[in-house]
Amino acid sequence: MKPLHLEVDPVPYAPEGTLKEQTVILKEHLDKADQSVKVTLASIRKTAALYNQTTAAMTSIVTNARTQALRPEIIYNRRITAKLGVPFERVESDRIRIELYRVNPGVYQGYAMKVKLKDPAAMKMSLGRDCVGGAETTMQAVARHGAVAGINAGGFADNGGKRYPLSTTVLNGKYLTGFESSFKDLFFVGLDPSGKLVGGKFYSQSELDSLKPSFGATFVPVLLKNGQPMPIPEKWKVSPKRAPRTVIGNYKDDQLIIIVVDGYNESGSSGATLQELQSKMYGMGVVDAYNLDGGGSSSLIVNGRVVNHPSDGNLRPVPTHFLFFK
Repeated sequence: MKPLHLEVDPVPYAPEGTLKEQTVILKEHLDKADQSVKVTLASIRKTAALYNQTTAAMTSIVTNARTQALRPEIIYNRRITAKLGVPFERVESDRIRIELYRVNPGVYQGYAMKVKLKDPAAMKMSLGRDCVGGAETTMQAVARHGAVAGINAGGFADNGGKRYPLSTTVLNGKYLTGFESSFKDLFFVGLDPSGKLVGGKFYSQSELDSLKPSFGATFVPVLLKNGQPMPIPEKWKVSPKRAPRTVIGNYKDDQLIIIVVDGYNESGSSGATLQELQSKMYGMGVVDAYNLDGGGSSSLIVNGRVVNHPSDGNLRPVPTHFLFFK
């Protein structure tokens, strides 16, 4: 038996060159890889630097754009305050800005409250003791609802020992006693969901519904509409001629302005006339202005104190109040 014999060619399995040559080749590859990594890192650094420069530039552009966008508002607000003077008290939060000014043209004395609603929900209307026929002072309403400021709102009628809001009154978007078409000199004034003052005379419910009032009350008369003085009925020029007053209006940027005038009685010999307040609001650049209930009803509460001097010697309970929240 012949022994097994295999023909094997070792050449294909032999390493090419020596180990030293292989090491040199491997080192060359590693050097190239290292160079590629360095080039890649340099490129990443350049890209990151460019990104940071671009981000900084965009941030600067956005900041400048915001600043420029605010310039008209700032300039307009300066025009407003230039006619009011220097505020003696200020309330500010992320929801509201309130500034108090003294008003003293010589023939009457009072206070102006300028209000910037940053949040439309920062102004609401309250109903006396939360019931139709109920009444409370503005101080009581402010305290009960946790408001930072408040004024008296619409007119009222007494019946059977109860005090009812006058005519059309809206609370929480609903009519308290139904819609009543405007008659004689009555108007409605309130706020819509966007925080804009809405008001005027409305002869159909659909007219008022189209403005979507969140709340509002009724009194007499309209003083300014679309920046123009409205005719004041003869009756309201003399009945009474002078009196403590509360008026509310808005500027074209939707800031609110409220003026509360002092008077020592309701006999017609102290306080302001409606013509005087109409002229005052017109000269201040107010767009729309409405006369709210006055006399002993006029009240202005800020930071837990009575700012004005009620003609009754104390605050009068009324059915509706406009409240402001910090």
